[in-house]
Amino acid sequence: MVAITAGAHRVLDKAYAMGVRYIDAARSYGRAEEFLGSWLRSRHLSPEDVAVGSKWGYTYTAGWQVEAAAHEVKEHSLAVLQRQWEESQTHLGAHLDLYQIHSATLQSGVLENQAVLAALARLKSGGTAIGLSVSGGNQGAVIDRALEIAIDGVRLFDAVQATWNLLEISAGPSLAHAATAGLGVIVKEALANGRLTEANSGPEFNRQRDLLRQEANRLRTTVDALALAAALAQPWASVVLSGAATTAQLASNLQAPNVIWDAEAAASLEEIVESPEMYWETRRRLCWN
Repeated sequence: MVAITAGAHRVLDKAYAMGVRYIDAARSYGRAEEFLGSWLRSRHLSPEDVAVGSKWGYTYTAGWQVEAAAHEVKEHSLAVLQRQWEESQTHLGAHLDLYQIHSATLQSGVLENQAVLAALARLKSGGTAIGLSVSGGNQGAVIDRALEIAIDGVRLFDAVQATWNLLEISAGPSLAHAATAGLGVIVKEALANGRLTEANSGPEFNRQRDLLRQEANRLRTTVDALALAAALAQPWASVVLSGAATTAQLASNLQAPNVIWDAEAAASLEEIVESPEMYWETRRRLCWN
């Protein structure tokens, strides 16, 4: 575990040195909050030095075993919120700026659970911004519903985190609506879980990969930086997450702000957009580790 902690700290050191000032974690990603909290303390960073977001709603159950029967358990109950808030406070304390519902859906009922919404409103009144992350083919409907929620006349959500990338653009209109309403918009999975990187060597992706390389070469960048630049170019995007697991991946990703995304790239890469149904089914079949 010492080696894993050190590896996480190396990536965080590199990110901070290269100008990254927002870090997003989650209770269910192994020991992400613990690693982040130990890094913040060991580097003597104050809450003013970096913005931190985390999430609640999933419990990690894999115990670092890739072949575990279940890697995480989803539960959006008041009891889980209360327990995980205390855990998040233990690890992150005053550094925690944004607390998000992890993968909110209409089916989970969390956006209709008045006890949970009231508890989140109390956290908000205490100074913590409240957000939600969404996933799946109906992201837009969940975002639109979240925008309607107010407690005592005050809009509950301050931020939304959603999947948007060159293959899956369907949430764009709802994210634009959220930004217009004043919410911060965080883009996740801008690299489509590795599909929009050179690591994706699948023959079924040959045509798309050729188009991506063509535009990356024209703009003198890498495929991953090109994909991230596309997300950064969206006028409603506040933050685009990297998701890098190594310092080399991070260095490549962070070329993105220097890429001059243009209309030619946008037009050319319209050809690789997938239907939400196709995208999310492909994502479901990806090999995770």
